[in-house]
Amino acid sequence: MIIAGPSGLDARCSTSFEGAPATRSFHGLIGKHLLAYSVRMADDIFKALADPTRRTILDELTERSGQTLFELCGRLTMKHQLTMSRQAVSQHLSVLEEAGLVESRREGRYKFHDIDPEPLRHITARWIRPDTGEGTS
Repeated sequence: MIIAGPSGLDARCSTSFEGAPATRSFHGLIGKHLLAYSVRMADDIFKALADPTRRTILDELTERSGQTLFELCGRLTMKHQLTMSRQAVSQHLSVLEEAGLVESRREGRYKFHDIDPEPLRHITARWIRPDTGEGTS
């Protein structure tokens, strides 16, 4: 597998993706690229969900999709007594977008944010299997 080293130059690496530090960027993945991508995405999702403020933002977007930053800030202040700057909320939204949990779209000068639950479905499918009706005694 080819990874970018600390100097930014590509280097050969024979270790598996799980053994590599999360801060390395991967270029030209060969072989287990889907596994590497899914592990990285799962890490991003768990990082995004680790913060209670980001979970509250997701709750608000679940309740009412397509909110602007201004609307989100207002709802966080009024309903949850979270007084944060717009920049702080914007940074939280950025982390959620990088994890694939929030999508944004522009319409004119407005930017609307929508929740995307699909990454959560992939994570739950990883550990939760449909009930087959057979008992495990």
